[in-house]
Amino acid sequence: MTLSAAPRISCDVVETRADVARIFNIQRYSLNDGRGIRTVVFFKGCPHRCPWCANPESISPKIETVRRESKCLHCTPCLRDVDECPSGAFERIGRDVTLDELEREVMKDDVFFRSSGGGVTLSGGEVLLQAPFATRFLQRLRRFGVHTAIETAGDAPLSRLMPLARQCDEVLFDLKIMDTELAQSIVVMNLPRVLDNFRQLAADGINVIPRVPLIPGYTLNETNIARVLAFLLPSGIRQLHLLPFHQYGEPKYRLLGQEWGMRQAIPPTEDEVSAMRRLAEREGFNVTVGG
Repeated sequence: MTLSAAPRISCDVVETRADVARIFNIQRYSLNDGRGIRTVVFFKGCPHRCPWCANPESISPKIETVRRESKCLHCTPCLRDVDECPSGAFERIGRDVTLDELEREVMKDDVFFRSSGGGVTLSGGEVLLQAPFATRFLQRLRRFGVHTAIETAGDAPLSRLMPLARQCDEVLFDLKIMDTELAQSIVVMNLPRVLDNFRQLAADGINVIPRVPLIPGYTLNETNIARVLAFLLPSGIRQLHLLPFHQYGEPKYRLLGQEWGMRQAIPPTEDEVSAMRRLAEREGFNVTVGG
């Protein structure tokens, strides 16, 4: 089923509720989105257009419907209805949840959080689009002693980001294209605001962990990494996560009826990743590949 392009949205103007959020997935037993065993809640909607996005279903804030050909019985007539489809070929992407509902769902995993030092990570899409809800939700989790984190690109007014960040034990902060004009034209990102927000979080004593996706043709080059390091050095932060590009998102584009613009891109080799790692380590950074 072919879907229309996702509508353009912005963290500056989006109106969201503090008691209801739109999510599209809850991933349990994750080991790569913060410390320990984590439950990751994926919020729907993203203001950016990263060509390498591995979660294209996260971009539109709308609830979408797709059809899985492998499950389809080719009924005649086809009702094209998620709830009535006898084989489950039609699938709804996105659902609305209340604070109470989401709390009940994630706290089913509390035993794993406590045994591993893990917790809950809010991801997306871009969680800042639904910051009022996310802030209230993390406040609840912290009352239970649950370790909390968000994954964000940080491109929103500080008034939206800071209250949420203050409810986090970790802020996994993506630094992507470090050229202002290219960041705007390629991923629709206000880079000066992103960098200023990062500085403000670090100055406020928030545990910010910078991450750089290593994307062929975009960020996988010495110039971009050098700009990241030069930006981070004055902050005193010496952690850095490098996230090598992969092709895992390709089947999702096919499911959505969209073209995967990175289909021909080759994931970085070990030597290429090691070269970027050595650049950072020479500047005194403790580098994690993945995470």
